[in-house]
Amino acid sequence: MTYCVGMLLDAGLVCLSDSRTNAGVDHINTFRKMNVFERTGERVLVLMSAGNLAVTQTLVSLLRERLTTDGPNLHTVANLFEAARHVGDCLREVYARDADALQEFGIEFNASFILGGQILGEVPRLFQIYSAGNFIEATRDTPYFQIGEAKYGKPIIDRVIRPETLLDDAAKCALISMDSTIRSNLSVGLPLDLLVLRRDGLKVCSSLRIDSDNAYFEMIRSRWGESLREAFHALPSPDWIPG
Repeated sequence: MTYCVGMLLDAGLVCLSDSRTNAGVDHINTFRKMNVFERTGERVLVLMSAGNLAVTQTLVSLLRERLTTDGPNLHTVANLFEAARHVGDCLREVYARDADALQEFGIEFNASFILGGQILGEVPRLFQIYSAGNFIEATRDTPYFQIGEAKYGKPIIDRVIRPETLLDDAAKCALISMDSTIRSNLSVGLPLDLLVLRRDGLKVCSSLRIDSDNAYFEMIRSRWGESLREAFHALPSPDWIPG
């Protein structure tokens, strides 16, 4: 299991992913779930993945292999819609090759992706891509996507994130969302990868690997918990329960 979130804002994009994979409580490893495809000044695309690690790694390897061919690839597609379609097409290729073999061993072909970024000539865009290769695009009504273990980190995002949210506030919200998930699900864990793209910058604005020694994240974890407890105790108790 993993947790990734991508936020599409007027000011740009914020992307956050964890790096834990597990095949049971005694087999836990760390693998990066965020991949960047960048040509500074022309385009920058971020792909985050969740699901079967063998499937997602094969997909990323295929996408990088296609960068050296004459056909469509993430360095040549005209826009983000075509980029999402290219990822979906490559995912279908992986499915055609591996799905039957996986099924023979009782393994589900399970993979999902968040693709975001900006290509020169258009605004930043954000897509969620499903196992079947189909996808949807974020809108102003729904300016974020989550994949993996999404339920624990969703409430804070729903309450805070709007298209006009500033990038630093969105990054803070993403980290609180991740902390809520880590506290509630042992299959999600450090280190984290945080990436920020500023609108029209056409390059990675900020990229950070967050581990247990990161002072800011530790402060977020501590103060958010304290703030929740203070807010809870500040609420009036129900008056229909006898004292």
